[in-house]
Amino acid sequence: MIPFRKNTVRAVHVIDAEGEVLGRLATRIAVLLRGKHKPSFEMHLDEGDFVKITNVSKIKVTGKKMEDKVYHHHTWHPGGLKTQKMSEMVKKDPTSILEVAVARMLPRTKLRSSMLKRLTLEA
Repeated sequence: MIPFRKNTVRAVHVIDAEGEVLGRLATRIAVLLRGKHKPSFEMHLDEGDFVKITNVSKIKVTGKKMEDKVYHHHTWHPGGLKTQKMSEMVKKDPTSILEVAVARMLPRTKLRSSMLKRLTLEA
C-alpha cells in the first residue's frame, strides 16, 4: 500500500504543451506529480496532484535532439540492448517522449508508479 495522508487534497492541473520545451515542461510536471509545490511535502508520502497535458504533439525540442538523441533499453539478455532515436519514438507515439522524460525525473521508489498513474497525456 502506498502511504498518503487521509486528508490529502489533489488538485487537477491542465497544461497546454504547445510551444513548450520538453525538459522544462517535464520538470514542472514532475514537481506537480510529486507534490513538492505543497507546504506539506514529505518525501515518503504520495501527496501529488493530477496533471493533464494537452497538445503534446506540438512540443518543442531544442537543438538537434530530434535527430541525435537516442533512448536505450536493455532486456537483460545477452545482446539485448535496444536503441531508438527520438524521431522514431515521436512517429510511433508523440506522447512517449514526454512520458519517458517525466518518469525518469521521478524517484525510483514504490511511489513512482502511483505518481505516473495521475499523469494524462493527449496528443
